[in-house]
Amino acid sequence: MHRISEQLIRWYKRNSRDLPWRHTRDPYLVWLSEVILQQTRVAQGLSYYRAFAEAYPDVSALAAADEAEVMRLWQGLGYYSRARNLMKTAREVMDKHSGKFPDTYHELIQLKGIGDYTASAIASFCSNEQVPVLDGNVFRFLARFYGITHDIAKASSRAVFKEAATEILPSNKAALHNQAIMEFGALQCKPGTPDCSACPFSGECYASQKGMQNTLPVKAKKTPPGNRYFLYLVVICKQEILVKRRTEKDIWEQLHEFFLVESQESFAGEDFPEDHIKTHFPGIRFTAKGYSREYIHKLTHRTLHTRFAVVSVIDKKKIPPQQGEWMPFEKLKTKAFPRLITRFMESELFRKFVND
Repeated sequence: MHRISEQLIRWYKRNSRDLPWRHTRDPYLVWLSEVILQQTRVAQGLSYYRAFAEAYPDVSALAAADEAEVMRLWQGLGYYSRARNLMKTAREVMDKHSGKFPDTYHELIQLKGIGDYTASAIASFCSNEQVPVLDGNVFRFLARFYGITHDIAKASSRAVFKEAATEILPSNKAALHNQAIMEFGALQCKPGTPDCSACPFSGECYASQKGMQNTLPVKAKKTPPGNRYFLYLVVICKQEILVKRRTEKDIWEQLHEFFLVESQESFAGEDFPEDHIKTHFPGIRFTAKGYSREYIHKLTHRTLHTRFAVVSVIDKKKIPPQQGEWMPFEKLKTKAFPRLITRFMESELFRKFVND
């Protein structure tokens, strides 16, 4: 079993990526990297990690941060509940641990928002604690190497994989071993069809011997995402724009957006939606400025089909406060918007209108 770990570590020393969080044993910074990299590729998460580490170099700085600024820094990463949970965990550390971020599995697992994987990663990377990690990369390597056919989507399968991960975990090398097995799964034992000819385990790997690289690990198929249909009414008066903040328990909670109309049917085939504007802004004189193409934005459990209708009004005082707040164009960059909306704000249609 230790021979497997030795091969992983040998491979890691030759092939590992030089990443900033691998040069620290500060549990706060390691935790920050782990949260950012959840559901995020390293290439995308790297710049966000650097921005957060610079803006909030320790847990006390993050705990005291302005939530709107944290959400703005997070903009574009998606899964915005992670950003809100960052602040909750930071404040819990300040309240319950006197500002010292824990580095043991027992203490970490008790923090809200930190699960088994994250607690194991921090404890092993920072304190060399003898705990195995189980992320998607590790699941994949173990399933292929041993031929484990348990469905990794089921909670009941976790004990099987944890036992296998524990068996190959060497004494006093948990930090190095865990980094190695995760990196091996990310770069060598990749999803789909990996390059088994360059793999040090190809001669003994079950999946390689049986030609099952594409079928292991076993994971139940997800339900196809549902569709939602959005129409954003982008209302502008001179150098100001109408903006709302999402407060309901739904996607993008606490992020900003334009005035939203949601329908059970697509807006794609419609002409400029004058009827919707008259319905939601009755008695308001407006001038149509542009109607965008349909934007497709995929989330985990749904696909958003969205169009933007830009209108100009003369008298903003006739629009009631519950419809949104008026914001100068230059202030938009200080607010956090979903990536779907920033994509539109980067479009020629929006830039032309704002610059007029």
